[in-house]
Amino acid sequence: MPLTVLRPAAPAASAPCVYWIHGGGMVMGNRYSQLDIPLDWLSDLGAVVVSVDYRLAPEARGTALVDDCYLGLTWTLEHATELGIDPRRVVVAGVSAGGGLAAGITLMARDRGGPAIAGQVLIGPMLDHRNRSASSRQFAGEPGVWTRAMNEFGWRSVLDGIEGDVPVYVSPALAADLSDLPPAYIDAGSAEVFRDEDVAHAYRIWAAGGRAELHIWDGGFHGFDALFPAAPISAGARRTRTAWLSRLLSTT
Repeated sequence: MPLTVLRPAAPAASAPCVYWIHGGGMVMGNRYSQLDIPLDWLSDLGAVVVSVDYRLAPEARGTALVDDCYLGLTWTLEHATELGIDPRRVVVAGVSAGGGLAAGITLMARDRGGPAIAGQVLIGPMLDHRNRSASSRQFAGEPGVWTRAMNEFGWRSVLDGIEGDVPVYVSPALAADLSDLPPAYIDAGSAEVFRDEDVAHAYRIWAAGGRAELHIWDGGFHGFDALFPAAPISAGARRTRTAWLSRLLSTT
């Protein structure tokens, strides 16, 4: 399973790390997708960026995708010294499907006793296979970067062939217990399918006594800041994420 490791030109002896999981509805994309987002953190925060090329549905199904992401995270922590990474300051981050997988491996790491994760950045995360929220119905048709029908296709591609209950690591919205998780930054657009499930995820972290910062960007559609990074709303979203991550890493 390929991983790409990107480091600053003059890295610190023990740098923070962003473990990046790309988007693409679990059916497309690769480790270079949306890479400009974590590269901002390489430039601004001196972070080492590790991007994982997990297998895609429908060829890979069930827990294969989240298992790949967890394996890559484990490898990264095992090689922290070699990579110049501070193992106390490893953050998992992802966009869309990658955000859902980041939430999934965060639950895995908690339940399996490691590896240690300092924080999670979930950007428009794909969290709930049930696809039945108000926002999933509001943004069901065209035009749309990611519509209800596309969402159904992505989930069906992953879940077809699963016998029994859908694993919570695949669909994190199913997790009954969101306690004892690292701090989370969650954002989404107000005009996207994932809006309501992302709000619900933040609320459930708070209800379990955890820490979460939530931003819903008015007028934003799915992937707005990846597609139009120079737009004022996109620049604001990126600045706000970076500021949160800077605060987190300075106190870890």
